[in-house]
Amino acid sequence: MRSVHHYISGKSVEGQSGRFGDIYNPNTGDVQAKVDLASDAEVDKAVEAAKAALPEWAATNPQRRARILFKFKDLLEQNIDELAELLSSEHGKVVADSKGDVQRGIDVVEFACGIPHLQKGEYTEGAGPGIDVYSMRQPLGVCAGITPFNFPAMIPCWMFAVSIACGNTFVLKPSEKDPSVPVRLAELFMEAGAPEGVLNVVHGDKTAVDAILKHPDIKAVSFVGSSDIAQYVYSTGTAHGKRVQAMGGAKNHGIIMPDANMDQAVKDIVGAAYGSAGERCMALPVAVTVGKDTGDEFVERMLEAAQNLKVGVSTDKDAHYGPVVSAAHKAKIEEYIQLGVDEGADLKLDGRGHSLQGHENGFFVGPSLFDNVKAGMKSYTDEIFGPVLQVVRAETLEEAAALPSKHQYGNGVAIFTSNGRAAREFAAQVNVGMVGVNVPIPVPVSYHTFGGWKRSAFGDTNQHGPEGIRFWTKIKTVTQRWPEGDIGDQAFVIPTMQ
Repeated sequence: MRSVHHYISGKSVEGQSGRFGDIYNPNTGDVQAKVDLASDAEVDKAVEAAKAALPEWAATNPQRRARILFKFKDLLEQNIDELAELLSSEHGKVVADSKGDVQRGIDVVEFACGIPHLQKGEYTEGAGPGIDVYSMRQPLGVCAGITPFNFPAMIPCWMFAVSIACGNTFVLKPSEKDPSVPVRLAELFMEAGAPEGVLNVVHGDKTAVDAILKHPDIKAVSFVGSSDIAQYVYSTGTAHGKRVQAMGGAKNHGIIMPDANMDQAVKDIVGAAYGSAGERCMALPVAVTVGKDTGDEFVERMLEAAQNLKVGVSTDKDAHYGPVVSAAHKAKIEEYIQLGVDEGADLKLDGRGHSLQGHENGFFVGPSLFDNVKAGMKSYTDEIFGPVLQVVRAETLEEAAALPSKHQYGNGVAIFTSNGRAAREFAAQVNVGMVGVNVPIPVPVSYHTFGGWKRSAFGDTNQHGPEGIRFWTKIKTVTQRWPEGDIGDQAFVIPTMQ
């Protein structure tokens, strides 16, 4: 059986802990490989490799770092088919979605290629008599990223591409559920010309996470995952003196106004709610309809659209989405569907018990649709993270906008309308970090920043974009004067009120 090992100092390193995790094929339910689970000592080994590589890499000028990133981007593009197929085999999402996963990672690498400009500081000439002031952005040191199963290409690139571009070295701890693509990314990064030890990959569970969070030589940690774990990562990492950004869960809402283009809204939301089996923190699992007629039409048309979705194996080019990542996650989603029924929501389409001929043990969940969901229901307040769309009905825009604003999560929100003024006011006032106007999944492009509010994010800076540069660097400000000749009695002092 295939084994997935750690990747340290530019080579595959077999685990020594004696602990392993199973890597499933979600299409069949079979174990297809084993992954090493790191001990504290193995995390130490990866950190030591990153620490040894740091001085030379931090001293490498930004243009040379950018050239390696350009080559890495080129290699990702050349190998996108291989990466997507490998990703689908472990995650379960269809290959088209996997290519999108890789492409969004490439976009961030492309942004990081601009590091010679992005890392520039500021300069003021003549701040005082003969005095100039300038700032510089310098790397933090050894940094780390802890990434989830749902985007095993994109999210690692969010983290290590920007961090390494800034002159840091990196230890990546990807999800143990689908670890092969992150290892392949590290191999391609080495092929692009990165020095040994600049990017290291260790696999593991909570043991590895805690070792990273408490390691004295790791200066910053980035995390994406569930909110409870994000809060734990943030509190533990900061308690050990680290800079931490921790992105958590979501319950994104799409508000459908009476003047919305219903054809477009249904088409967009069916993809946003059910695409990638709903395993996206920027999925749209809640539709809020404004007015009875809007709600009736939307539910009728969405039911028809959802019933026509094809659930298939990840290699099926005609499938709209594939299996979820694990048997445990499938069971969790189906428990939430039952909870919604128990709470009194109207189940219009039940995706439980879905199976495919020849793949009866695969982790498939059919599309589910609820109507008349209420804000007090636990199935509404919790993140389901599956192919389940819940419809909440509202009478006014104010009532609809209050739902995402008051929800515990604040990752993304969308409004579907033809009214520019309503959209503008909604975008300005809604208490959510990322807003879409007639855009169902408002994930920012790579040169803007990604991040939610409330329990969707812990920490003060967002992922990638300009915020990413700020997170992965520390600023130093220099005040300088070059006296000429005899300085006499002149002295530089801090200004006073005298």
